[in-house]
Amino acid sequence: MHRVRIALLAASFFVACTGHAATRGAAEPTSPVSIDLWPSTPPGEGPGPRGPERVSTSGAVSNVSVPRIEIYSPAHPNGTAIIVIGGGGYARIGMGHEVMPTAAWLETQGVTAVVLYYRLPADHWPAVAPFQDAQRAIRVLRAHAQQLGINPARVGVLGFSAGGNLAGIAETRSAASFYRPVDAADQLSARPDFAALLYPVISLEQPYDTTRSGRELSTQADAAQAYSVQLHVTRNAPPTFLAQAKDDPIANIGNSQIMYEALKKNGVPAELHVFDTGGHGWGMGTPGSEVAAWPGLFATWARRNGFL
Repeated sequence: MHRVRIALLAASFFVACTGHAATRGAAEPTSPVSIDLWPSTPPGEGPGPRGPERVSTSGAVSNVSVPRIEIYSPAHPNGTAIIVIGGGGYARIGMGHEVMPTAAWLETQGVTAVVLYYRLPADHWPAVAPFQDAQRAIRVLRAHAQQLGINPARVGVLGFSAGGNLAGIAETRSAASFYRPVDAADQLSARPDFAALLYPVISLEQPYDTTRSGRELSTQADAAQAYSVQLHVTRNAPPTFLAQAKDDPIANIGNSQIMYEALKKNGVPAELHVFDTGGHGWGMGTPGSEVAAWPGLFATWARRNGFL
């Protein structure tokens, strides 16, 4: 395994916690709290999917018409919350092999794991829909910080593949107005305090414009510029952890490298781990594989930054 690092700088932020959003049901000891992201119809034109939400045999979710977050609280929360965003080329969300195992692991670390169900362009939602949902999710989570026992200044995002693209835009374009404010939660910051991007789709530009993510987002004329993460990195981007395998056949390793370089250029604390083997879509990683080291590496990085 080859590691590339830049110096990590400590930073702290505090964001006020106010506002409310509708909950889907009462919390039970072994059940997550589910919160709808939008008080009524989600923003954005588009018919959306037909029929009910679907779950494949592998646990991938599609046909999302009610974007929401599900919050899994650990027995002994440490105040940190991480929004976990699955990949799937904006055509499905990899819950079974990526999101839920990661959420379960985060709980063992004392982290409040927040699972994002976001709208998919492949289901006839506009390209901007998932970015609206991610931005809103960060704000809604902060609005509920006190009742959930989380620190609103320790809210992170963790994304896989297309979810890495979504998390990356959330961290770099937090000041963008992806939708009109709908309630008091939208007065809160949409900037995550840290980010982890795993085998991410960073660029939609050549020579990296070969992924399904790019194709699904191409219904928006300026998608390549709007959603190529590296183009939007500024000094305001939060500390970022990246991990990817050299032999990734879906998202070229150059994705993580150009993101790392953009962060470095702007003086943003970052850490990149490049594994020799692992391919794509490894989630938590098969035990004994190179890529299975990433959770431990991430935990070390997060502790060093004061997030665990």
